[in-house]
Amino acid sequence: MRDFFEGIAWLFEEILFLPFNMLRDVEFETSWFLANIINWIFVLVVIVAFAYWMKQLKKFNDNDEENRDPTAHSFLG
Repeated sequence: MRDFFEGIAWLFEEILFLPFNMLRDVEFETSWFLANIINWIFVLVVIVAFAYWMKQLKKFNDNDEENRDPTAHSFLG
C-alpha cells in the first residue's frame, strides 16, 4: 500500500507539477509577470464573469422582470 501512495506522490511531483516548476524557474530567470501567468488568466476569467453577471442583472432589472414584493421569497418574509 505504501508503494501505491509513493507512486501517486511521484506522479504529482515529477510529472503533473512540471509546468508549475518551470514557471517557478521563469520567475528567477525572466519575469515575475510571466511566472504568474496562471494567476493573470484566473483574474481575467473572474473579471469577464463578473461583467457578464452585472450585464445580465441590469438586463433583468431594466425589463422589470423581478418580483420585488416582500412576500415573493420565503427568506424575505
